[in-house]
Amino acid sequence: MKLISFDSFRTLHIPGVQYVKAEHFLRHEADIRAADWVLFPEFWQLNTLIYAWGCRVFPSPATYVLGHDKIEMTRVFQAVIPKHTPDTWIAANTEREQERLWDLMDLPFVAKIPKASMGEGVFLIEERRQWRDYCNLTPILYVQEYLPIDRDMRIIVAGKQILGGYWRLQSDNGFHNNVSQGGTVDHSPLHPAATELVITLAQTLNIDHAGFDIAMVGQHPYVFEFNRLFGNKGLPGLDYALAAAITPYLANQLPGHLGEQFENLTAPGDKPPTQVA
Repeated sequence: MKLISFDSFRTLHIPGVQYVKAEHFLRHEADIRAADWVLFPEFWQLNTLIYAWGCRVFPSPATYVLGHDKIEMTRVFQAVIPKHTPDTWIAANTEREQERLWDLMDLPFVAKIPKASMGEGVFLIEERRQWRDYCNLTPILYVQEYLPIDRDMRIIVAGKQILGGYWRLQSDNGFHNNVSQGGTVDHSPLHPAATELVITLAQTLNIDHAGFDIAMVGQHPYVFEFNRLFGNKGLPGLDYALAAAITPYLANQLPGHLGEQFENLTAPGDKPPTQVA
């Protein structure tokens, strides 16, 4: 396969990759058009690569588009798996909507800034002052029911596989589970209902490179979001496991049988991954 990458870090262990700086991609039109796949472009490159040059892009366009906007992601979850999406309300940040949502929500509730990531821009609202402070920070109101949890799961999908995952235990601040916000990692087995939910989402929405955040309330899984780009701190050897999953996945999407030479490629020491489809 001929592969062009715009992210040298995330494709370090994938063989045969030519790296091109994203800001210079217009200078490399011939090489990019000739590539079997273009890997990890920036979001702003997508329209040119897909519609102008007809490139195959990984992660999938759906992964990019849905993962780029938490509001649209939530609306898709509400359409596809409403019983597994926390009750969520999204509205313009006007005085009228501020009052309506404040009257609607039971305390405590969660408020989010839609463009934030890594656990930033997520607030536990327990009193009116906190609600006013949040409303002063965001252009869009995004509020969600509070789930009675002290942990959640990060489950990793690459290609057609669940590579694994881990539990994220609540940080000392008593609210955030994100490792970047002080949460701790627990490698206890993932809940099967959570992995089944991730398989459903990845299969239905064509998500092929993501870290899904899943919470359990009793035996019932809820999805918060997925991140197209995710950290590797929680799973030792994740870089190699990703390369081992992505390479045959890309080959098997091409005409012919290019994937056969990669069929036995596995991550050293890893258990067989869960199949998404």
